[in-house]
Amino acid sequence: MSKLLILAAFTTVSFAQPATARPVFQPRSAIVTHSDLDLATEKGTKALERRIWRAVVFVCGTASDYDLEGRNEVRECRRETRAIAVVEAERVVAHAARARPLQVTTRSK
Repeated sequence: MSKLLILAAFTTVSFAQPATARPVFQPRSAIVTHSDLDLATEKGTKALERRIWRAVVFVCGTASDYDLEGRNEVRECRRETRAIAVVEAERVVAHAARARPLQVTTRSK
């Protein structure tokens, strides 16, 4: 299986913001390619699901075991982002649009 191509845009922080302001949340994205998969088979769709999960983990990041609030935010991000990506993946599989890559993006707050 060829390597998964993932491109991500990371959040940028503006230095012009006051120190007390909350950072502006910017959605992060990853591209999940699937043109090499046969989405008409269970094997192909399972491979796409694994790629989506890896992309979700990548865009949502991780939190320290000691940061309970951060871990909850990561868990919520993964749940929401995966739900969005699964809807897109189902559309791609249904239409067999094999040449178009799938974009996984976190939900903006």
